[in-house]
Formats: sequence, structure tokens, C-alpha cells
Amino acid sequence: MRSGLEVFIEGGVDAWKGKRVGLCCNQTAVDRRLHHAVDLFTAAGVTPARLFAPEHGVHATVQDMIGLDDEGGAEGASNPIEVVSLYGSSEESLRPAPATLEDLDAVVFDIQDIGSRYYTYQATLGFLMSVAAETGTKVIVLDRPNPITGEHVEGNVVQEGFGSFVSAFPLAVRHGMTMGELAGFFRMVLGIDADVSVIPCEGWRREQWLDETDLPWVSPSPNMPTLESAAIYPGMCLFEGTNLSEGRGTTRPFHLIGAPWLDPDRTARRCRQSAERAGLEGVAFRPATFLPQFQKHSGEVCGGVEIFVTDRAKMKPFLLGLAVLEATRASNPERFGWRTETYEFVDDPIAVDLLCGSSAIREGLEAGVDLRELEAAWQPELDEWRQQRAPCLLY
Repeated sequence: MRSGLEVFIEGGVDAWKGKRVGLCCNQTAVDRRLHHAVDLFTAAGVTPARLFAPEHGVHATVQDMIGLDDEGGAEGASNPIEVVSLYGSSEESLRPAPATLEDLDAVVFDIQDIGSRYYTYQATLGFLMSVAAETGTKVIVLDRPNPITGEHVEGNVVQEGFGSFVSAFPLAVRHGMTMGELAGFFRMVLGIDADVSVIPCEGWRREQWLDETDLPWVSPSPNMPTLESAAIYPGMCLFEGTNLSEGRGTTRPFHLIGAPWLDPDRTARRCRQSAERAGLEGVAFRPATFLPQFQKHSGEVCGGVEIFVTDRAKMKPFLLGLAVLEATRASNPERFGWRTETYEFVDDPIAVDLLCGSSAIREGLEAGVDLRELEAAWQPELDEWRQQRAPCLLY
């Protein structure tokens, strides 16, 4: 198969010689030989006039929720290229200033997503399209596979009043779409009237995981080291909304969950019980002790659990996250807490509600509602959303 980048370089880039072209990308914008888009564009005679950096930066060297200033330049194939940050110190910084698009004939978007609505790269695409619609700048999306398949869809849909950078658009938690398909959704369903062209992948099938293709896995952000990390992220990212460590500062982010006050054996036992009650398959739990080197509980020994994926086809990652939330709350209810600090530039609602796109899931967990009931409650909205996304699917 070929990514949109490879298709574009082989058959579309020549049309943009002599034009001013911007590129929104990070280190994942590579071909199968790991040659970066900046170098490929430059070799083809279309040196990018400007780069747009998503969260974590063009080289993904910056941790989550740390703002980036515009950079004087980034190393390209020859001369430094101006870099505009799309993740600064304010909510306004998430959208490009119109002046940064007005002098461009087109802006090309090539970033590997991981298939979860919390992952902010798809929000960056939507915001970029919104401003491009105002400036009349063409947007070209070089598509890539959804690495955790385009077949599986799970979770609720963002409700009104719960929008943020991690829930910017009404998507399901695990949306099962590619960036190109999301561009179509933003335009056709949400009415973002940008001039968008999508260069599809060639040869990708919706049921395929990324490691079933011949494209390389390049870590798309500092705490997304493996495809297995991406597979559980749609549920385990919920722990960003708690006072527990989600494993950042370890070599197993999102697989390790814990806090200094949790007992590993009790926590793992409760996780197994919660998973069994919810009918969750494809995962296993190990009592774990770990020492985060940064972020939550940095330098403190944490007890908790390590999560292993045993059958990714059967595993439901969002349900997994809820089962582990239920278990860790029950393991030490006096010490467990929801994160109440500002999260992605929003003070209210609280972080876990922003991630969930609703307060109903948190309230259900607090009330002890059976996880199967919670899952059944969001099914009607998920079914309706599936119908909305159907005309946008390309594969």
C-alpha cells in the first residue's frame, strides 16, 4: 500500500512548483523509507514556505499541554523554514492567524493520527480548515491509515457544552476514521466550508492495523511509543482526568496506572473483577510498582496495575478505561480524586468530563451504575453518529 504522501509525491506535487505551499506536519510525515515530507517536497522543487506545528511540535520533543512559541526556523532540506505553532499558551493559539494562511496558495496536512478523539491532531486539522475557509486557502490532506483500524467504533459522542481541544468536534471516542475522512466529516457534516482535497492511501483496507501494512510506525507523540499504546489510549487517556499517574514518565505510558497510596495486588484484583462484570475481553492485568520520572507523582513509588493486550480484536479500549477507573476508585475511595485544575485551557467542566464529552459517564461511575448499562446508554447516539459518518468514508 502507499500513503497519501507517497501518492502525492509520485503524481501530484509537480503541479505546485512555483507556488507558495505551507505544510502542517510533525515527524510522522514520512514515506516507507522514512524520508520526511519536507525533504521530499524540497527534492521535488516545492520547498515549503512555512511549517505549522501541532501539539508537541514539528519534532514532537515537547510534552503534553506545554505551549510552543513560533520558531524562527526548523531544519529543512536546505535553509531553515519558518515554523508557526498551533499549540501555544492560549486557546486562541490553537488556530492559525489568518495572516499565516493568506499568502499561501495551499497548505498541506500530513500527520499520523491514532484514532481517538482526545488525540489533538484531528482538532488541529479542523481548526486549520476553519481558518482556511475564511482566507480562501486550499487545504490538501495527505491521508494515512487509522492505525487501530477503521472498522471498530466505540464510545459516546461529545455533547453540547463539553467542547475543548480534546473534544473539539462531535465524534465518537474511537472514531474509526482517517484524517482524510475526518476532513470530509468536518466539511460535509459540520459545514466547515474549506476548499479541501484529500489524497487517499492506496491499498489500505478498513480492517487492517498499521502493522498489517508495510508502512512504518513512527511514534506520533512523546507518550505514544507503540501501536499497543495507541490501541488502549481511547480508554486509558481518561486517567489524565484523575489524580492517578497514567504512566507518563515511565516506558509504559497508559499501560501503567497507579498512585503512591494504591496497593498493587488489591488494584489488579479489582481490575479483573470490573473487567469480568463488564464482559471485557482481550486484556490482562498485572500488579505493578513503578516510579514516574516526571509529571504526576514524579519521584514517588506508585502502586497500581499494568495492562496487557491479549486480543486487540476483541478488546474495547473505552470500556477498558471505565473498568480500570471503577476499580481504582474502589481500591482507595478516600484518596482517589478527579482532576480539577485547568485542562486544555478550560476551567469548567472538569477534565474527565471534557474527555468524556459529557458529565453522564463520571456521574454514572460515582453512582455505581453497572458498566454494561453505561455502554448501553451511549449506544443510540453512537448508532446515529455512525450514520452521519458513513458518507465520509473513503475505504
